[in-house]
Amino acid sequence: MGNENRIINALLKLHIVLCLLFIFAPIAGSFVFSLNSDRFPSLPLGEFSTEWYRLIWEDPLVWQGFGNTLVVGLTVAVIATILGFGGAYTDYRYNFTGKSVYVALALLPPTIPVVIMGLAMLAFLSRVNLSGTTISVIIAHGVMCSPFAMAIIRLRLSQMDPDLEAASWNMGGNQWQTLRYVIIPFTKPAIFAALFITMAVSFDEFAVAWFVSGLNETLPVKILGFLQGQVSPRINAIGSLAFLSSMTLIILAQLLLRSPEEEK
Repeated sequence: MGNENRIINALLKLHIVLCLLFIFAPIAGSFVFSLNSDRFPSLPLGEFSTEWYRLIWEDPLVWQGFGNTLVVGLTVAVIATILGFGGAYTDYRYNFTGKSVYVALALLPPTIPVVIMGLAMLAFLSRVNLSGTTISVIIAHGVMCSPFAMAIIRLRLSQMDPDLEAASWNMGGNQWQTLRYVIIPFTKPAIFAALFITMAVSFDEFAVAWFVSGLNETLPVKILGFLQGQVSPRINAIGSLAFLSSMTLIILAQLLLRSPEEEK
């Protein structure tokens, strides 16, 4: 049995390594080619060069897309986290008729294909004269990102001792005071993690943004435009920076969500 267990563990570890290689090999290749002096990705590699990063640094279209992405990402993160906190606390604190339907609908948007979501948001926003603006991207991404925030904060609330609220009430605190001094401090790591995760999701999302952004394109939509117009190594450089930004946000969120037991 001991040998069988070691073989099974070795195979599982090999499987994990192969999966990670399959996922990250294209990203690593993009990063390597972004530092390659040759215009086209080919082997053997040319000389080491940061020329493509210099070109995107000097490209006003890239900065415009990055600015739109930053504004949308920060705004969406705040709105989605507030909505997600409200949804998570409602699910945690109250029992009511149709609660299962409420939770299912609240968590539904990420399960909808992005093309269908984009078309639906475009149709709705066009009717209220908001299509083609930065606000339209914020609304669309807010709808998509709120369930992520709700799931993260709800997971944190499930780890809270339910007697803490009762203790606060017994000591004279009302519901708002309990929310401010007990619930929010306890969920603070999850709140910040939700901010980072929703910002990362907004940074990377391009399909829905492509439908509703109009001329106010985010950086992923700009990248799609570059791909359609020409084959340029600048795309590798932009993609590498976008990947590093998203991974930084996700790692920060993961660190915040570590349990006290894991920290010890």
